[in-house]
Amino acid sequence: MAQGRLRVLLGAAPGVGKTYAMLEEGRRLRDEGADVVVAVVETHGRAATAAMVEGLEVVPRRVVRHRGVELTELDLDAVLARRPDVALVDELAHTNAPGTAHTKRWQDVDALLDAGIDVVSTVNIQHIESLNDVVEKITGVVQRETIPDAVLRAADQVEVVDLAPQALRDRLAGGYVYPAERIDAALSNYFRLGNLTALRELALLWLADEVDAALRLYRTEHGIDSPWEARERVVVTLTGGPEGETLIRRGARIAARSAGGQLLAVHVTRQDGLRGAAPGALAHQRALVEQLGGTYHQVVGDDVPRALVEFATAVDATQLVIGVSRRGWLATALSGPGIGATVTREAGKIDVHVVNHAAAGARPTLPRIGGALTPRRRVAGFALAVVGGPLLTWLLVATRGDDTASTDVLAYQLLVVLVALVGGAWPAVYAAVLSGLTIDYFFVEPYRTVTVADPVQLMTLVLYVVIAVLVSVVVDRAARTTRAAHRAAAESELLATVAGSVLRGQDAVAALVGRAREAFGMTAARLVVGPGPAGTVLASDGEVPPGDPSTTVTVDERAALELYGPPLAASERRLLNVIAVQLRAALEHSDLASAASEVDHLTESDRVRSALLSALSHDLRRPLSAATAAVGGLRTGGARLSAADHAELLDTADESLRALATLMTDLLDVSRLDAGVLAFARAHVDTADVVLVALDELGLGPDEVGLDLDLDVPPVVGDPVLLQRVVVNLLANATRHAPPGTRVHVATSAFAGTVQIRVVDHGPGIPRERRDDVFVPFQRLGDTDNSTGLGLGLALSKGFVTGMGGTLTPEDTPGGGLTMVVALPAVAADGTHGTDGTHGTEGAA
Repeated sequence: MAQGRLRVLLGAAPGVGKTYAMLEEGRRLRDEGADVVVAVVETHGRAATAAMVEGLEVVPRRVVRHRGVELTELDLDAVLARRPDVALVDELAHTNAPGTAHTKRWQDVDALLDAGIDVVSTVNIQHIESLNDVVEKITGVVQRETIPDAVLRAADQVEVVDLAPQALRDRLAGGYVYPAERIDAALSNYFRLGNLTALRELALLWLADEVDAALRLYRTEHGIDSPWEARERVVVTLTGGPEGETLIRRGARIAARSAGGQLLAVHVTRQDGLRGAAPGALAHQRALVEQLGGTYHQVVGDDVPRALVEFATAVDATQLVIGVSRRGWLATALSGPGIGATVTREAGKIDVHVVNHAAAGARPTLPRIGGALTPRRRVAGFALAVVGGPLLTWLLVATRGDDTASTDVLAYQLLVVLVALVGGAWPAVYAAVLSGLTIDYFFVEPYRTVTVADPVQLMTLVLYVVIAVLVSVVVDRAARTTRAAHRAAAESELLATVAGSVLRGQDAVAALVGRAREAFGMTAARLVVGPGPAGTVLASDGEVPPGDPSTTVTVDERAALELYGPPLAASERRLLNVIAVQLRAALEHSDLASAASEVDHLTESDRVRSALLSALSHDLRRPLSAATAAVGGLRTGGARLSAADHAELLDTADESLRALATLMTDLLDVSRLDAGVLAFARAHVDTADVVLVALDELGLGPDEVGLDLDLDVPPVVGDPVLLQRVVVNLLANATRHAPPGTRVHVATSAFAGTVQIRVVDHGPGIPRERRDDVFVPFQRLGDTDNSTGLGLGLALSKGFVTGMGGTLTPEDTPGGGLTMVVALPAVAADGTHGTDGTHGTEGAA
């Protein structure tokens, strides 16, 4: 029996139209004469999806009773008995109810395929096992239902059902995906524009990778080594030189000429860590590559041409862009063919573009002799002089003739130069003196003596030694200059790295301490205020070992930098002093910032105090005046007042005094919040109970407020009394500003380990630029009370919610208005405060 074929419709999120497309494909196959049945489909109440089912044969579902609840699942036995040509199976990652033949629906699909039945199914990108953690980071929702990657990769056909993120949000807002009561929460949580964009990119990239893997497997199975130009992959080689920007833009234009062209930039770093490229230039070029939609790569290899070709081959590159060599003709003649010529020769069938640029054809220069003179090189220089001198003497004595004197002198001169290049001044001076004595002894008459018969020959020997010594000194000085240049480059790179860390938002002091540890290869480094072990540690990097630091440098009169590791050489102290100076400046800047913060705090306190006095002068005078007048009227009126007048004056006094009590309570709560002494009770609170009690307190009925309370959400961790005050305040603000004829809407939902209470109105709302102001005491903006009160309501609500470990966030209401979202931590299944991922977004379109 032939194996059935599996076709999977992959979507980035619920609502993109996977189920609709599956049913549409079923209708097409039925019209072409295939025997098609609907094995299982989830319409989620969507009218358009349900309409597509009409006219297709539907296999009745199997009813499973679990914990007193009837669940319906795919009836595998019934579908196998029916034996259609094609079965439509929705939601491939679905978990079956206990008591069915298989745990997962994809296992049911495997049984159908084994029976020779073709299957068309659907799955969302968030259900793929390998992407589960990535999706959680994007959406904040843990997906409990997943499907192994191998199942999806084994499918005969995988298609992406794509829909632009904004189009999906428009569908959601129009009520085509979820019921009306779930739209607002969905738009604000899972279906954010950024979430949908990231999920869409994830789905497209997953499918693109699978296509590449399938193509690579096919080529391997058929022994095809040459790249197939299914799409242009352009690799641009970067050296960090000034030509990099030109090469990147040329490569981007080449990649853009074909649909789906891909741009890759690569820089080869030598294995010894030495690099001729400036880090700043490479960082700028990397940013340009990413701006043009490409990717940046860095590989390690001493053989630069081979590393470039191997990288290009590994990524199936079709084009390789390199720059014309910046070396002059003399350097090329002395060093052989450059990187460009070698890459062109070894690239095989990869097209190589050699791009001219302004830096090409530099003036003639000799090849650089890199590296400072280490003790090992000095020893090598002495060894060359000791071994090379006798060998050269033996060779010249064996071939000596009457006319070889000048050749002998030049040969020894060459030996001195070589020793100077290898070992520097002192080995070269030693070789010069030794070779001068050797020439006098073996090649100047009288032979075998150190005397000189002709004064001219003596002058020649003296000039020879002087020239040799001068050459050795020049070489040694060049080496010292190189070493100093390397030290200056290290200091510049250090300071540039620290500056970059600070610009990226890192703490300057911490960045300097960390960089100091890295620069000197230390085990740990820390900045300490105060003497000895009892000092206060301002910043540290690495694990501090027991014992005293190996190096300590004073930063200022109060702080010192301690390094733990190998002792520093005297030459490294200067670089350490550079870091100390920068640390001193960073500490001074931190002190100034702290002082400025204190001034800002005082300024804010003065502003709040002024606002308080202004508010008190108005809001307290009115109830005080009313209460005073009412009591005065009762006292002076006496028996002359009618019963109605007497009752009215009492009501006025009572109402005014209650208003004063409320204002005083709010003021005290604000003071406690500012002082951090307001006590919060920790209990498991049912949000539905809080909302209902708040409605009773305000006397609001179904005509003013509509409810959408999810009774399945877990309790929250919070203070029930303070949470009730928060909801009462939000409801009072919302109903006050709701337009006539509209209702305030209250909904609860669970998302990413939190429970949200959403109070929705369709009033004027609050401009985005002023939303932070509504939480400042004594402000009356937008949905806050604009006629009574001190403007403390939202400030107190924000403080209460924050104190309970939650957030209070204003959002736009779809269609206009303001939505206040209270998010509090949910109680986990084990009764502790934690993330509950069972209430995420599920379902497929």
